[in-house]
Amino acid sequence: MHELAERAGISGRTLRHYHRIGLLAPDRVGSDGYRYYGPRAVARLQRVLLLRGTGMPLAQIAAALSASTSTATEVEALVTQLEALHSEQLALERRIHAVEHTLQMRQEGREPQMDLMLQGFNDAYEDDVVRRWGREAFEASNRWWHEMTVNQQRDWKTRNEALVEQWDQLAKDGETPGSFAAQQHAATHIAWFAQIPGTPTHAGDEAGAAAMICGMADMYETNPDFHHTFGGPDVARLAADALRIHVGASTG
Repeated sequence: MHELAERAGISGRTLRHYHRIGLLAPDRVGSDGYRYYGPRAVARLQRVLLLRGTGMPLAQIAAALSASTSTATEVEALVTQLEALHSEQLALERRIHAVEHTLQMRQEGREPQMDLMLQGFNDAYEDDVVRRWGREAFEASNRWWHEMTVNQQRDWKTRNEALVEQWDQLAKDGETPGSFAAQQHAATHIAWFAQIPGTPTHAGDEAGAAAMICGMADMYETNPDFHHTFGGPDVARLAADALRIHVGASTG
């Protein structure tokens, strides 16, 4: 046993554990209690170590190796493990992104907030979204956001910042909510909503889209988080009023 453990780069304790759980039995156990492993056990240990290297749990390894003498079950187990690792990778990327965001906000002396302009479409606002637009809207938009890579989320945030900055510029230019420039940008803003799965604008539901846009306009105007996002309550109110006017004009 000790010779096999040394060659395999594992401990004798690990080999004993594999024996106890039925993963790797020795060819025989001597009267002195020593475990003896032959070529067949060594070959099985190689497969165990290969699968363990993928992060596969020992119970799944045992099932994969015991269910069939062919490689089909082992391949199936590897496919399942690969899918699990991809999910873990995405979850890790989201956690890294969350830490980066929180760190940046703390360094700037601000409270960490939800990703720019996606407020109302992610976890922290689940109850509000479900109440306003239904469970399916939340699930679709939430899944869409969390399936993005970190780079895709950053690109989305950059485009959102440009959208908000334009409202700030319109306010600085003295544009009114009903002006041509403000209404042009309101149309751009609504087209942005249409990119988010689960929203009525994305689904082409005209009546539902109008209600959603007015609901978001109310949030822009009354929620201090959005005041910060837009650069001030006056800018947020300009965007809110322009969106309301545009919806009223487009729906007659």
